[in-house]
Amino acid sequence: MKVLVLSSLFPNAVQRRHGIFIEHRLAHTLSPADEARVIAPVPWFPFAGERWGRYGEMARVAARENRRGLQIEHPRYPVVPKVGQTIGPMLMAASLYGPLRRLRRTFDFDVIDAYYLYPDGVAAAWLAKRFDRPLVMSALGTDVSLIPHWAPSRAMILDAVRQSSATTAVCGALVDALAEMGAPPEKLHVVEHGVDLELFVPPVNRSATRARQGFDGPTVLSVGHLIERKGHDFAIRAIAEMPGVRLVIAGDGPCEGALRQLAQSQGVADRVRFLGHVDQADLPDLYGGSDVTVLCSDREGIANVLLESIACGTPLVATPVWGSPDVVRVPEAGVLAADRSDEAIRSALQTLLGNLPDRVATRRYAERYDWAETGRQHRALLQRAVAEHRRS
Repeated sequence: MKVLVLSSLFPNAVQRRHGIFIEHRLAHTLSPADEARVIAPVPWFPFAGERWGRYGEMARVAARENRRGLQIEHPRYPVVPKVGQTIGPMLMAASLYGPLRRLRRTFDFDVIDAYYLYPDGVAAAWLAKRFDRPLVMSALGTDVSLIPHWAPSRAMILDAVRQSSATTAVCGALVDALAEMGAPPEKLHVVEHGVDLELFVPPVNRSATRARQGFDGPTVLSVGHLIERKGHDFAIRAIAEMPGVRLVIAGDGPCEGALRQLAQSQGVADRVRFLGHVDQADLPDLYGGSDVTVLCSDREGIANVLLESIACGTPLVATPVWGSPDVVRVPEAGVLAADRSDEAIRSALQTLLGNLPDRVATRRYAERYDWAETGRQHRALLQRAVAEHRRS
């Protein structure tokens, strides 16, 4: 089977953790007999300097690269301010038509495997029809929880789902939301994320790990980009009334200054530690040394943080949004906050810190999220799409 992966979220040498779960899923989806190529479009921007922020970062992405044996192309597509939400999928599709046409001369793909429904999935649907190939799409989070609030985007997403051979989502809540919008239920499938159970493991000697990290006393970890929707501010305010509890924040982003000011104003600057960006290889020690990982997001599909933490034996406090209740549903996994408020998050932290589960049991629960099973389910959908298309 020859698989063409299409997603603007695929990681690259500049944005190393950008959609890394897609790379993991693909690695476990393909059999030794399969082949894959990746088309990972990047918005066009003329200047590559750091002063241009996120757009400058995108401009530094190479046109082609090879990651772990996969050939990846990064075609540029135009992004038009103000009207981009309306015409974004069309601009992406038009920009990708030429690269796909050239690719087919040497790689005549059997199926398009698209991640993120808008604009990527909508563009992939147009291309799949143009090249007469079946389409499997995957919904990841905000492409269902946020973007469809705008009626034209919702209509385009539903058209793409109807055209697809199958559309997956990482949690049941996203599938339910798509069905409520009018997507055909028979097209929809839950295929949960997995976690690297060989990288994310409990520490052999937790006391030594805590000593290396400089952790002293009850320690809460918050991992993620320093942006508003991740809710690190809720964690800061929550521990402000929990004497002796320390908060470690791993991640970088535009809200760092505001978060540092908040910690100062709350009187907890000495109990909140900012680590900046942390490489994936260094995360297991952080999870393993922490007592609790907290995720205060306002929307998530299934966050990598949740699965990585429990794989390291560290239980969770999470806000009750989208896929998080699917993970935090047993005591071994942690405690689900009643809502996204300072009081509810503080209460959940106090409850969990007062009665921490056995870390071995937490790890055992995490082992159900095996990438191999995720890959098996996804590959079966791709195979079915190819077989049905050949019969039609």
